[in-house]
Amino acid sequence: MTQDMRVIEIAQAGGPEVLTPARRPIPAAKAGEVVIKVAYAGVNRPDALQRAGLYNPPPGASDLPGLECSGTISAIGEGVSDWKVGDQVCALLPGGGYAEYVATPAAHCLPVPQGMSLDRAACLPETFFTVWSNVFQRGGLTAGERFLIHGGSSGIGTTAIQLANHFGARVFVTAGSAEKCQACLDLGAERAINYREEDFVEILRAEGGANLILDMVGGDYLPRNVKCLADDGRLVQIAFLQGPKVALNFAQVMTRRLTITGSTLRPQSDLAKAKIAAALREHVWPLLDAGRIGPVMDSEFALEDAAKAHARMESSGHIGKIVMKVA
Repeated sequence: MTQDMRVIEIAQAGGPEVLTPARRPIPAAKAGEVVIKVAYAGVNRPDALQRAGLYNPPPGASDLPGLECSGTISAIGEGVSDWKVGDQVCALLPGGGYAEYVATPAAHCLPVPQGMSLDRAACLPETFFTVWSNVFQRGGLTAGERFLIHGGSSGIGTTAIQLANHFGARVFVTAGSAEKCQACLDLGAERAINYREEDFVEILRAEGGANLILDMVGGDYLPRNVKCLADDGRLVQIAFLQGPKVALNFAQVMTRRLTITGSTLRPQSDLAKAKIAAALREHVWPLLDAGRIGPVMDSEFALEDAAKAHARMESSGHIGKIVMKVA
């Protein structure tokens, strides 16, 4: 094995063009970690935020972008007993996925689902960890509830539609084109709302209000979300594409007993992420193994074309996930 590897660095804060091929030493596996020979790396909006200088890696994490991958375990650190060299896995990463090798806690790895290709497996970790922890653990979605997903055609959205539909919720989504709306309906959404043509507040209020909303838009969506929640409804915020600051009348929150919460995945502790991984393995991986749900993959790029992958993501023309082929 050579002692260094191909990587994509962020040369400086900026647009996709600042993503630069380079070479670095192959990481070693610390106690509790594995090193993965990366086959495919997932591309996510936090990668673009990091590239733009707006989302710094947590202490101790690699400065390379990349929060998920699929591949084969090439080395095991002290204390790791659940995996062996040669196992195929997909994994949530603290960073460093845009590389030929990456180190990550062993407890953040999951087996590649039965019959699933490695390119599709690379689409799983970031979205499934995010959706399970926010929709089911934090948001408490249950069967029969009305669930509104903003950005239904995104990687998060396409995952949330399938899981919520499987567990018996009534799924409503917003999306920005007829093609994206149809993709959401094909995945199991009951109603797809083209936000350029329709008002999601009116539609949800006519249904009795949303019991749970998953939002990544923010901005002026926040007061509109509050307005379209049912009494005792919950809003889970996971991103702010339109900004985090807006005026909000909290009298509605109090009188209608609403819950506003949210989270980001990357800063959470290794233990918290390990608990999410364990819950996914128990409740969700059997569905993936059986082919009852699966990732939606938009496109594939070579690692050296990371700039093109980011441009595709930031165009918002994609449906589902974008991956880069590494090996």
